Formats: sequence, structure tokens, C-alpha cells
Amino acid sequence: MIVSKKKTEKQRFRILKRDFRENKMVYLMVLPVIAYFFIFHYMPMGGVLMAFQDFSIKRGIFGSEWVGFSNFASFFGSVYFWRLIRNTLLISLYGLLFSFPFPIIFALCLNEVRNRKFKKSVQTISYLPYFISVVVVVSILKDFTSSDGVLTKLVEALGGEGGSLLAKPEWFRTLFIGSNMWQHLGYNSIIFISALSAIDMELFEAAKIDGAGRWKQTLYITLPEITSTIVILLILRIGQIMSVGYEKIILMYSPATYETADVISSYVYRSGIIDTNYSYSTAVDLFNSVINFTILFMANKVSRKISDTSLW
Repeated sequence: MIVSKKKTEKQRFRILKRDFRENKMVYLMVLPVIAYFFIFHYMPMGGVLMAFQDFSIKRGIFGSEWVGFSNFASFFGSVYFWRLIRNTLLISLYGLLFSFPFPIIFALCLNEVRNRKFKKSVQTISYLPYFISVVVVVSILKDFTSSDGVLTKLVEALGGEGGSLLAKPEWFRTLFIGSNMWQHLGYNSIIFISALSAIDMELFEAAKIDGAGRWKQTLYITLPEITSTIVILLILRIGQIMSVGYEKIILMYSPATYETADVISSYVYRSGIIDTNYSYSTAVDLFNSVINFTILFMANKVSRKISDTSLW
């Protein structure tokens, strides 16, 4: 039994060696990618130790005093804890509820367009906002929501109150999610458009012969064919439910809107970069990462049981 295992290992090594020799250039092309992830994603993981220390730049990671879980206890007992959890979850859930289905609907609608030039034009226009800098998007949003901005005037015309919308806590989530939908709609639809183009056209032809209209073709052919793609992307999105990027948040929010705008990532930024409390901010970010991983693992497990589609 041991001999057979050794033979199998030797055979695998020979196969790998031969494959490397035959595809040497392909492996060399992968090296920069591996180096990037190792240097910028795996090596910084050593910084996680700061979460359990009273970190000092002078003494470094290996010389700083160990304090155990006191940084985590400070965060759990903080007056901001539940506000951060609530805001992060609400922004993520609203984003999932509104932002996730829209690219699918957009791709389905675009798939029904038969005029090729018009279809390509709409696709190109929908992609353009994605390539606009977040700073520029927020600047446009501030202009539109200022006291005399277009959106503010529209709200006033519909019976709402005047004044800068971005300075009002109740408007922050709507503006944040709405601008995200506008900016990422076209780009997020690319993968669904690709999945739709891979569907066998003979299925639609057979459905036409059976008398199925456009709606029934979409319901019984198109959607089932791209279900696996939707499920995989949904799992990945659920796994990031506690990760609301701080870049756009810190550009949009102000102390007046902290009540609804302050999320874990923006709190980590203020604690770590502005207040230079590195140990505390690392502990908060580590807590966030652990929760994200747990949610991703659970979502993958549930998906595998329900639909037989999963990441692993």
C-alpha cells in the first residue's frame, strides 16, 4: 500500500514536471500575479498580531506589549459598536436588495434587443460611469444635492424639504446606494451578458416551435441557464456583506451624518489613520473579516444544500 502511494506521488511529480517543461512560458506569466498576492495580500497578514498588542511603532510588532483580547473588549463595549453594526448591515442589505438584481434585469433587457448598433451603444454608455473616479462621482453628487442642486429642487417639487440633501442623515443611504447603482450597473452586467451569450440558441428555437413567447422563454430557459452564475455571485456578495468600502463613505459623510453613515471600515480608518490607534483599529478590522468569512462559509453551505451550486 505504501509502495503504491509512493509510485502515485512520483507519477504526479513527473506529470507536473513535464507540464511545466511544456508550458514554461505560461507558468512564467503567472509568477508576477503570485508575487503580487504574496507581497501585498499574504505578507501583511503578519500585522494581525497588532490586534492583540498595545502596538508601538518604536518597539515594532515583535517588541510591543501583549494585551490579549482587551482591544476587542474595548470595541464590543464601545458606544459606537451597535451603531456601526447597524449602519454596515443596513447599507449592505439595501445594496444587495437593490443593486444586485438590477444588472441581471439590465442584461436580460439588453439580451432582447435585436438592433445590434443600438445594443452596443447602450452597453458602452452603461459602462462609462464605472471608469469615473469615486472622487469625481462624489463631487457631482455634492453639486446635485446642494441647496440649489438638481436633485434638491426635484425633492422640493415633490413636497420634500429644501437644503443640502447630503447633510441630512435620512438621505445618506439613498444617495450612497443610488449613486453606486448608477456607477456599477453596466460593469456588473458584463458577466450576466456573457452567460446569456453562452446559452444554446436551439433551446429558444424549440421553445418557439412549442408556442412559447418571450416571457416564457425568459422564465423557463434564460433564467434557469444563468442560475448557477447568479448563485455564485450572490454567495460572493453575501460574503462581503460587512465590507462597505470606506473610500466613498469618507468622501460623502460628515459628523452630521455619522448617525446613518458611519460604518466599520470608516471607523477603522478614523481610529487607525487619523487617531493613530493601530492596535484598536486592527482588532476592529479583524473582527469584521472573521464575521465576513463566517457569513461566506454559511452562505456557501446553504447554497450547496439547496441548489447544488457552491464555491467549494
